[in-house]
Parts: sequence; C-alpha cells; structure tokens
Amino acid sequence: MKHFFTLCLSLGITSVFAHGGDNEQRVKTPVESVVVYLDGAEITQSKTLTLEEGRNTIIFTGISSRLISKSIQINAGLDASILSISDKINYLESSIETPKIKQLKDSVRILNDVVDQLNYEKEAYDKEKELLVQNQAMGGKEKAVAVAELKLAADFYRSRIKEINVELFKLDKKTDQATERLSKLNSELKELNGKINPPTAEITVLLATNAKITAKIELKYLVSGAGWQPNYDLIAEDVNKPIELKYRAKVFNNTSVDWTNVKIKLSTSNPSLSATKPQLAAWFLNFENEYTINNYQQQKAQQYQNYNGLDNNNNNDAKGLTNMRGGRSEVYNQYLDGSKVESSKQPKVPTVAFEEIQVSDLSAEFEIKNTYSIPADSKPYIVEVTNYNLPATFEHYSIPKTEKEAFLLARIGGWEQLDLVEGPANVYFGGSYVGQSYIYTRSLDDTLDLSFGRDKKVMVSRSRMKDFNSKTFSGDKKKETQSFEITIKNNRKSAITIDVEDQLPVSQNSEIIVETIELSKAKKDDATGKLTWRYTIAPGEQQKIVLTYSVRYPKNKYVKAKKYRTMSAPAF
Repeated sequence: MKHFFTLCLSLGITSVFAHGGDNEQRVKTPVESVVVYLDGAEITQSKTLTLEEGRNTIIFTGISSRLISKSIQINAGLDASILSISDKINYLESSIETPKIKQLKDSVRILNDVVDQLNYEKEAYDKEKELLVQNQAMGGKEKAVAVAELKLAADFYRSRIKEINVELFKLDKKTDQATERLSKLNSELKELNGKINPPTAEITVLLATNAKITAKIELKYLVSGAGWQPNYDLIAEDVNKPIELKYRAKVFNNTSVDWTNVKIKLSTSNPSLSATKPQLAAWFLNFENEYTINNYQQQKAQQYQNYNGLDNNNNNDAKGLTNMRGGRSEVYNQYLDGSKVESSKQPKVPTVAFEEIQVSDLSAEFEIKNTYSIPADSKPYIVEVTNYNLPATFEHYSIPKTEKEAFLLARIGGWEQLDLVEGPANVYFGGSYVGQSYIYTRSLDDTLDLSFGRDKKVMVSRSRMKDFNSKTFSGDKKKETQSFEITIKNNRKSAITIDVEDQLPVSQNSEIIVETIELSKAKKDDATGKLTWRYTIAPGEQQKIVLTYSVRYPKNKYVKAKKYRTMSAPAF
C-alpha cells in the first residue's frame, strides 16, 4: 500500500509539471553577454537546438529569480514561429552554488546539529539536578534519621551535584565554542552572499515549425539586482604634462546567477523605457543657481573624501540613498533579500545603496574588450573601460580665510565628448596618492575643473594687521575696523596662475553699514561680498594683498564683526 501511494504521488507531481507540447526540451545555458545599466542589466543566452516538426516546448532553466517578465525577448530565426512565452519561479530548483558556499552551508548545518545536541544534554543534566534538589528530604517529621545514613545521603548529593555541575560547565564551554564558530561561518556566508537555497526562474517558449530543423534560440531579458558605478583614476606627473584619465567601472551582480567569462557592455541608458512613441515636453530655460551647484559639488567632494567604496559603510542617512528593489512584488523581494526570513540560521544578504546622479540625454555605451567574470555576491568588481590622455591647463586656487594652502586645479576643455558619468576619482600627482575627489558633470562651463589636492610648493598665509584694527565710538555709533594681509609665495620652478578669494560681510540691516577701505583691486560681488584676485606669480616671487574694511552700527547693539566656525571638541 505504501509503495502504491508513493507511485501515485510521483505520477501526480509529474502530471502537474508536464507541458502540453509533445516535443519538450529543458535547456540550461550559461550567460553569454551582459549589458549592464546603471540600475539593472540585460542578459543574453542562446542555444542551438533540434526542433521537431510541429509544436516544440523549450524550457530555459537556471534563470535569475530577479527576472523582469515583461522584458523577455526570443529570437528563433525565420523557420520557427513563436506561439507563446511565459515564465515562473521554480522553488524546487535552486541556483548553482560554488563549492565554497556549499561547504560553508554544510558546516553550518553540522554545527547547528551539534549545538542542538549539546542543548539536549544540558537539559538532561538540569532535570536531574532539579530532581535531586526536590528529593532531599529524608524520613518524616516524627522519625529521626541516623547520623550514618545522613552522612551517606549528604555525600551522595554533594558528589552527584558536583559531577553534574562539572558536566554542565563542559557543555557550556562546548556550546560557546560551537556558537562562536557558527557566527563566523554565517558571517562568511553573508560576505559571499550565500542565500539559503535561492530559487531560480524558468522561461517557457512554445515554438512551431513546418519541418524538422536546427535553430539557434537566442534569449534576452532584463534583471534587477545589477548595476555599475563609474570610478576614475586621475594621474598627473607635473603641471606641464597632460593628465592620464583611467576610466573604470565598479560592476556588481546580485542576480543569484554568476556571470562567467562574459562579454560586458556598460550603458547609461534607461532599460525600463516604454515602447510607446515619445513626446517632447516644453523645455524652459532659466538662470541656474550657481551657489546651489557649487555647494552640491563641495558636498560630493567631502562625501567621497570620507567615504570609500559603494557598499562598505552602510551610511545611507542624509545622502539621498535608496535601496534597490527587483522587478517583482515587494513581498517576493523581501523573501529574496532575506528580510522576511526570521530564522537566526539565515545569513542576511548584502544590500547595495543607490544615489541620484545626472547623465546626458544622449546615452553612452562602452564596449569592454576583455571578458570578465562577475560572481553573484553583490560585491563591486573593477572593469577597465578606457584611458584618455587629456591636455590640461593647471591653475591654483586658494581661500586663505578657511585653508592656509593652495589647491591645484586642472582645467580640461571639451570634456563633454568623453562620455563621463558623475562618480568618484582617485587622484595621483607626482607619483603620490593625493586623495579622492568627485568628477561632477553638472558644470555650467565648457571647461571641467578637476582638483589635484593641496600644492605644498605654493605657500599662502593670512594674518591680521594689528596696527589697522581698531574700535572707535562716535556719538551713538560704534565702528570696528578689520585689516588683513594675504601673502602668496611661489616655490615652484615655473610661473603659476592663482585665484585667491576672500569676502566682505554683507549687511542685512540699514543700521549696519559696511565700508571698504582697501581691497587691493579685487573684483567684488556686491550681492555676496565675495572678493576675487587673479595673479600670475613668477618662480620664487611673492604677492601681497591688503584687505581692510569697517563695520559701523549702534553702540547699544551687538554685531558679530568677525566670522567664526563651529567644531566639536571634548568636554571634561
């Protein structure tokens, strides 16, 4: 009877998964090529098959569970007609695991069994100890116990409880060791993105042919859980040599299917564009807020000065970063990323943070010459895109009020022809690593300014001129005079061009009057109070700037005539 039930169950399962076509082939083919978008990827796979006359059902298996159904495209040639395309998630077939992940999961299962066994042994000893404690009473209230019997009973209880405590101590030590090892294995699985039996998808194609043929079936589809970020190296040997720009990309794959020795193309286009005919909306022009744009650029530079990499610090707050979700339902995606699995044995899956950047309306594509292998572990892998040698004009820039050093800037013309995408850049000058900057393509100019950090060979100082600083009173008015001297010295062997900036306070009250006394021929912006000087300084020479101004206001009121900055300091 038992064998009969098993046979019926097997036949039932077979009938559930059977397809209507007489000629059915299950095909598992590796990924051939990938077009990686900033958010998502297009996968191409193909297989040459023999199709019988009539209807043929081809089932592509081992497809990423992050498949976007509406994007599936099939090309079967002119001799085969495509009757239908469908897809589903196969929860009975998991993604192929690497030997290392399989070994780690086996170790996790064994250790979980060991911990459970140790807990069972501890429970048995605890029960025995509890039983001994509950049965310590001897004799009755009216019957005395002989001293000899009492001594024997005491020796027995003491000896047995001592033995139990020793065994419990050993079991606790073994449990702690096994738990610590288990935690490390789960952390390693998390590092390798080793999900517990992630499911795969299947794509079923129904074809019809008039004769038996051999055809190459090409399959294309979009997946979420992949993307790329531009990453640059800016290398300059000296100020009179061109800049080498190494264009690289950090590509990540979190599709649960490895890409092994595949052709890669990087694209800035949007893979989710509709097939509907586009329409042009009105394009309105207005003045850009230069302050807002420059402020954004400074924030990006600061962000990438403190932040290394796409996915390592998980500091997503206040940076406009959002977690990427797949093409299916929210519940299904929560299953995929492990957030719905409550078991402590399930390693959490790494998530990749996304940020908003601007790219040109005209999409750029980069054909990568070499093939690459990108494991599905959600980690960024460097892909070489191209190299540029760029003629550049080097200039210096300094704001001595905030930084007592000059910054070296490389100005590159015609940068819009390079198909650059906003992203971080590692900066090298004179064979040394300078730091990390950010290539910002929202510039309003046709010249791109790239920072090469501080130039130690250009000295800048700003000092208060005590003889010209004063506070005076006249009637009901108070007048404060501030005077500064800025000195720039060029210790390079060639002449430099430098822009120096400072500022005057801007009054927002008619009772506060700012008067300029000496500006050393500065270019002044009345709206912001910004002062700009531009000099060409020969080797070994220096240039001095004198800045003097006064602030007059009612003496019974308080005005901050000096500007302060806020920093944190220890408080004891």
